[in-house]
Amino acid sequence: MKMLLAAKPFNLFRWFSLVSLVIILAVAILLGSAATRFLMSESIDRDAMLSAQFIKSIADVEVIHGNFSPGLTLGEFLDKRVDGDRLGVSHEQLAKSHEEFFDHIVRLPDVLLANVYAPDGIVIWSTNPKLIGGRSLEKAKLEEAMRSRDTVTMEHFGPDACPAEDYFMRSPDSLYLESFIPLKDANGNLMSVIEIYKEPVDLIARMNRGLILLWIATALGGAAIYLSLFWFVRRASRLLDDQQRQLVENETLALLGEMSTAVAHSLRNPLASIRSSAELALEVDPGPLHKNLGDIITQVDRMSKWVRELLMSSRPLAGDQEPVNLTAALEETLAAYEPQIRHAGIQVDWTTREAPRVVSHPVLLQQLLGSVLSNAIEAMPRGGRLAICLEPDQRRQLLTLTISDTGSGMTPAMLEMAFKPFHTTKRGGLGVGLVLVRKIIERFGGAVSIDSRENAGTKVHLTFRATAGG
Repeated sequence: MKMLLAAKPFNLFRWFSLVSLVIILAVAILLGSAATRFLMSESIDRDAMLSAQFIKSIADVEVIHGNFSPGLTLGEFLDKRVDGDRLGVSHEQLAKSHEEFFDHIVRLPDVLLANVYAPDGIVIWSTNPKLIGGRSLEKAKLEEAMRSRDTVTMEHFGPDACPAEDYFMRSPDSLYLESFIPLKDANGNLMSVIEIYKEPVDLIARMNRGLILLWIATALGGAAIYLSLFWFVRRASRLLDDQQRQLVENETLALLGEMSTAVAHSLRNPLASIRSSAELALEVDPGPLHKNLGDIITQVDRMSKWVRELLMSSRPLAGDQEPVNLTAALEETLAAYEPQIRHAGIQVDWTTREAPRVVSHPVLLQQLLGSVLSNAIEAMPRGGRLAICLEPDQRRQLLTLTISDTGSGMTPAMLEMAFKPFHTTKRGGLGVGLVLVRKIIERFGGAVSIDSRENAGTKVHLTFRATAGG
């Protein structure tokens, strides 16, 4: 025989926790990577632009310092193959300008290697003499700079990142930059290209600090978003679970209420007939059957009480709210249970005191107090102490009534099931007393809670809304 297994309910909270964590991690990593790339690219481009501006400024200063003819640029004379006399520049002027310009390039901070190319791609000067007269080791980038006539920059992560490292003045530690800086004449024609390899130590340190702060901010931002959503969905999930439980409980109560009403109405008339017959027989024959007839009446009364409780628990509560004197209602209920209290030898610790009126209904309040006091008295069949305490909270306009007993108490499992309908640990009990207590007090905006430990007694806290004028 095949058995169908019920599908597990969809766990919104668990799936959201996992999926949102993965999504937020992915988004944070993507954003962090994009921001990292943008930061590095902008920093590198900025450094390359400053280097190009500095070198072009040096070239302009050398033109002025060398007393070149107006309209001439130093880039036109960096190639020693160019005849300076033809353009009105003496050999001494040219040699001195070359020496000073190249000396400035060598003294640039963080330079690893510097090359100067003629328009035909030949190295006309280099910090490493072995390269003079040869061609570029980065031909594609050089051609790109010559074609665009703009600064071209690329980054390398050494060592062994490019073949030019063998000609560096020192070995780079990590990141270094390669820039091609075109020098043009007054008409915008390309005259020469300067290639500089440099390891900007200060820039790298600043970039590393920026990247650390960036990733910390990304991690904290992602964590804040995740925790906020986690808290929100967790709260929503709990509310949904509570509503689901309440819905199931209400449906159960409704179904049991219909059944209880049918059973109660069916039993009411037979019970009344049985009790009347027993009373009549008791009057007619007080002989040997007297005890048996008395037992019948007692049991019928107990069954009638059950019927009343069933009917009360199965129908909506009636009665509009009004200000009720809780102290007077408590005194009246204690007086009604005085014979049971005296018979059980229970000591009552209660001093009458004035308290604000509470929002309730006189009849329903009496029933509520009666259920709680009845449970406390039945928990102490061999005597004990019944303590009653009133604690007003004027700031929140609440009044808490605590009824404590020194009875047998409840286990954690019993305490968890205390407000479940038709669950009872009392012999002959029906299990609707505390259900009615909660139903009544919550109807008027109050709350009920229980503190209990096995063999240590029970405390029932009843919180009422106090009326504004006392």
